[in-house]
Amino acid sequence: MLYDIGLTVFNGLAWAMATFLVAAGLTLIFGILHILNFAHGGFFMIGAYVSYSLMTGMGGSLPLWLYLVGAMLAGLVVGLLGWAVDALVFRRLRDVEDAYSLIATYALLLVCGGAVQLIWGLNYLGVMPPPALNSVVFVGNVFMPTFTIFIILCGVLAYIGLELFISRTQLGQLIRVVAADPWMAQLLGLNVKRIYLITVIFSFAMAGVAGALLMPNQSLSPELGGIFLLQAFGVVIVGGMGSIRGAFLGALLLGLIESFGTYFFPQYPGIFFLLALAIILLVKPEGIMGKEQTA
Repeated sequence: MLYDIGLTVFNGLAWAMATFLVAAGLTLIFGILHILNFAHGGFFMIGAYVSYSLMTGMGGSLPLWLYLVGAMLAGLVVGLLGWAVDALVFRRLRDVEDAYSLIATYALLLVCGGAVQLIWGLNYLGVMPPPALNSVVFVGNVFMPTFTIFIILCGVLAYIGLELFISRTQLGQLIRVVAADPWMAQLLGLNVKRIYLITVIFSFAMAGVAGALLMPNQSLSPELGGIFLLQAFGVVIVGGMGSIRGAFLGALLLGLIESFGTYFFPQYPGIFFLLALAIILLVKPEGIMGKEQTA
C-alpha cells in the first residue's frame, strides 16, 4: 500500500512539474500580459523538434551538459520566433477583442503544426535521455526514473527563478506595472512596447526550453503542440491570473488529483484533471491565488 501511495505521489509530481515547465512561459504572456496565446503549445513543440535535430545531429546520446546547451539553443531559436510573432501578430491584436487573439493564435498553432510536418515529416520521432539521466533510483520499494527526477527538479527551479525574476528584479517589476495599467505606465515614461516585446520573447523562449527539456520523454509528432496546451492553460487559470506561485500550486494540486484519480479509476485517464478544473473554478473562479474581482 505504501509503495502504491509513494509511486502515485511521484507520478503526480512528475505530471505537475512537466506541466508547470510548459505553463511557466504561458503564465507571463497570458496570466500577466493577458495575451491569449493559443499557439504556445505549437512553439513548445518547435522547441522539442529543434532540440531533437541538435541532439541527432551531434550523435543522439549526448552528455548532460550538451543536452542542456541544446535546450538553451532551442529556447533562443523559439525566442527569436517570438520576436517575429510579436511584430507580425501580437502588436496588431493588442487593442482588439480577445476573440480575435483566440482565432489568430489558433491559426498560428495550425501553422506550427504544418511547419513541423514540412520540415520533420509525419513519422513519430524520439531520442533517449542523456546517459547520466537514463537510470533508476530506488527509494524503499519505489523506483524513480532519473530523468523524471530531473524534470521535477527543473520544474521547482523554474518556479523559484521565475518568482524571483518577477518579484525581485527591476524588469520583473516593470512587467507587472505594465500589465496592471499600460496607459498609466506609458504616461510615466515607460517604453510599454519594448517591455511587451521582451516579455513575449522571454515567454516564447521558456516554451522552447520546456519543449527541449521534455523532448526525450515524448514521442514527437505534429500533434505534440496540443497535448500539454489544455493542461498548461488549466494550471494558469486554476492558480490565478498573473500568479507564478498560484500556477505552481495549481500544477501540484491538479497533478496529484489526476495521479490518484487514475490510480483508483485507471479506466478513466485524464478525466480527473478536467473534473478538478471545473470544480475548482466553480468554487473559486478567480483561482487559488487570484484576487476576487469586485464590481
